[in-house]
Amino acid sequence: MDQSLKTTCLHDEHIALGAKMSPFAGFDMPIQYSGIIQEHNAVRNAAGMFDVSHMGEILVDGPDAEVFVNHVFTNDVRGLEPGSILYGMMCYPDGGTVDDLLVYKEFESGYLLVVNAANVEKDYDWLLEQAKDYKVEVFNDSESWGQIALQGPGAEDALVKAFGLEDLRDLEFYTFFDLEDEEGGRVIVSRTGYTGEDGFEIYASPDNIRDLWAVLLEDGVTPCGLGCRDTLRFEAGLPLYGDELSPEISPVMAGLSMFCKLDKPEFIGKDALAKQKAEGVQRKIVGIELKDNAIPRAGYPVELEDGTQVGTVTTGYHSITLDKSICFALVDSAYAALGTPLWVRIRKHVFPGEVIKKRFYKTNYKK
Repeated sequence: MDQSLKTTCLHDEHIALGAKMSPFAGFDMPIQYSGIIQEHNAVRNAAGMFDVSHMGEILVDGPDAEVFVNHVFTNDVRGLEPGSILYGMMCYPDGGTVDDLLVYKEFESGYLLVVNAANVEKDYDWLLEQAKDYKVEVFNDSESWGQIALQGPGAEDALVKAFGLEDLRDLEFYTFFDLEDEEGGRVIVSRTGYTGEDGFEIYASPDNIRDLWAVLLEDGVTPCGLGCRDTLRFEAGLPLYGDELSPEISPVMAGLSMFCKLDKPEFIGKDALAKQKAEGVQRKIVGIELKDNAIPRAGYPVELEDGTQVGTVTTGYHSITLDKSICFALVDSAYAALGTPLWVRIRKHVFPGEVIKKRFYKTNYKK
C-alpha cells in the first residue's frame, strides 16, 4: 500500500476480508470482495453495505446559516424542516460545478453538508472563502465520522435487526434522524442512497461504525466495493463528480436543472445557469445504448456515421442488471435528442447505438 494514502476506520476489516484495494480520492479503498457482479446483484436483490467513510462532512452553523447555504447551494433550503435532506450542487459564477452534495437540515441554524471525498479540501476552502461576509462558522468535521451505506430491498430489515429499533421503518425518503450510542455519542441515520434501491446511510464514530459493520456482516449483509457502487449508480442514471459533473460540466449540461432553483433570489452561478437554461447549451450529457456487446469506456470518442467526432463517453459498462452495453456521453447538443443514431469508437472499431433516456434502470426508492 502507498503510505501516502489515507485509510478509513474500516480499512483493517477490508484487508481481513481479502478485498481488492485500490487508490480512490486519496484513500486506500476496497474495489471488490467476492466480485463486482456478485456484489452488484446482492444490492439489486437483497442487501449490500459500502464503506463510505471517505466522504466529507462539513458543518455550517450561525445566525446567517440559512442565507449562506442558500447562497452557495443551487437547491432551496428556505423553510426546510429539521431532519430533511436536499440534493444539489455548488457552482462557480460561470455555472461550472464545484461539487454535488447533500445538505442535511440539522436544527434552526445548523446544516451538515456531505460532499464527495475527492473534493473535501477544495469544497471546504471554497466555503470558507464565500463565508467571509456572513455570520457563520464553517467546520470540516470529516475526521470525526465513519459512514456505512446500506443499500438494497433488504436494507430496511437488515438495519432494523442491527439496531433493534422498529421505528427505523418510518424514516421517509430524504430524511434523517438522530440516535445516541451507549456513551451518549451521536449516530445519524438517513434514507437516501446512490444505487437506485432503497437505502440508508449511518454516520457514527469510527468505533461504532466498526461495531455496526461486524454486526451487519454477521447478519449476512454482503460487503460491497466501489466497483459495484459505480455500476449501480450508473444504471440508476446518477452522476459521478469528475465524470458527469465538473468545472466544465454545469448542472444544466448534466440534465440536473431540477435541482437548480432559479426562482431563488440569488445563488452563486444563478445568472449563468439561467442563461444556459434559456438559450441552451453547446453540449449535454446523454445516455447511449449500443447495438452490440462491445463495452464503451470513459474517454472513447462518440461519432457520427461519417466519422465526425461529436462527443466523448464519460461512463460506460455492459450493464449487469440489463445485459446491454450502455454509456453516458457528453455530446454536442445537436445530437442529444432521444433516438439520435450515434457511433462509439472502441479502439480501431466503431459500434452503432442511439440516444436513450439516462435513467437506464427503474429505481426502487421507498416513497
